[in-house]
Amino acid sequence: MASDRGLTIGFPRMYNEPGERRAFLPPLMGLLASMECDVFVEAGSGAGMGFSDDDYLAASPRVRIVDEATAYRQDIVVVLRAPEGRYELLRRGAILLSMLHFTTRPERVEMLGRLGIEAIAIDMVTGDDGRRLVQNLRDVARNGLAAAFDALERRWPPLLSPMRSPISVTILGAGGVGKHAIEWAAKCGDEARNERFVREGLAGVEVVVVEQNLSGDEAYFRRRLAQTDILVDATARRDTSRPLFPNAWLGMLPAHAIVCDLAVDPYLLDDDPPVVRGIEGIPQGNLDQWEFGPQDAAWDRLPPGIPTAQRRTVVSCYSWPGVQPESCMQAYGAQVTPLLKTLIWYGGLPAIGPNGSFHGRALWRGSLRHWLGEDPIA
Repeated sequence: MASDRGLTIGFPRMYNEPGERRAFLPPLMGLLASMECDVFVEAGSGAGMGFSDDDYLAASPRVRIVDEATAYRQDIVVVLRAPEGRYELLRRGAILLSMLHFTTRPERVEMLGRLGIEAIAIDMVTGDDGRRLVQNLRDVARNGLAAAFDALERRWPPLLSPMRSPISVTILGAGGVGKHAIEWAAKCGDEARNERFVREGLAGVEVVVVEQNLSGDEAYFRRRLAQTDILVDATARRDTSRPLFPNAWLGMLPAHAIVCDLAVDPYLLDDDPPVVRGIEGIPQGNLDQWEFGPQDAAWDRLPPGIPTAQRRTVVSCYSWPGVQPESCMQAYGAQVTPLLKTLIWYGGLPAIGPNGSFHGRALWRGSLRHWLGEDPIA
């Protein structure tokens, strides 16, 4: 049944991996229902974060608990991560808001266009200044650096010695993620560990930031990496078809060093041009496993032809914010709220173009129509 405004909104669950516990929270459902929209939430959505179906129902009489297929049959479908294998559950002409990554997923773009889905890549929804409106870069850096320091503490006993030198962290990239990486590296990954190190009289952290224009300078990196305890990839590469950091260079790091992967680019070798990882030859993690020692079998599962001879312990997670799911979804819920309000006010995507309201313009920039170079209907 459609809402009084002619739109219904579905919130399916995410099944990307068993460790994925995130879902949009009940307050968002109540807010959307207050705009005279019927909201359809897949059963069990909040269970991984301790929310029951009754918590969602309590948000409004217009919230329904439904099965997966029903959640996907609504006018607007909102799911944080791209729902691989489920696109055909959407109706032709339905609006899908998700992290769709048009730039690095050409096959996904082709499928969405073929199915007639009005897709909006929320990772590409930007303000007039080009900055993303839906992102959680601080949690990417915080959770990634916390995992790196956790691994270093467990795997390198001298970390807890009052005789050691300051911890040396080298960060590749000084953009949105890199700025937060500097903050959390300086805090030893989290404030509790930082306070404990201060109480115990342990030396603090030295943070060195390296921009991409130094990426090919082997002599520089030989000196820099020799004294690096944690190497952080926080780059947003201009060219994803080539690594910034050859696998051979990992051998310049001390044996105890940790590689902290915050960029988490995939290997898409069949694409044209291909997509490769910024630090060559390291595994990509997820919410089921984000730490990989040098002997982990994940190294041997990388695509054939990718060099992996040089190995160090790696922490990598495709969804770093999901390590702390509730705080993550509070942030994402606040960020998608004005976008959903705008879609409701406009009555859907067809009336949205490049000359509308601030959030209307932002939605247009993230739309599949804009990506394909199509003119707005309105």
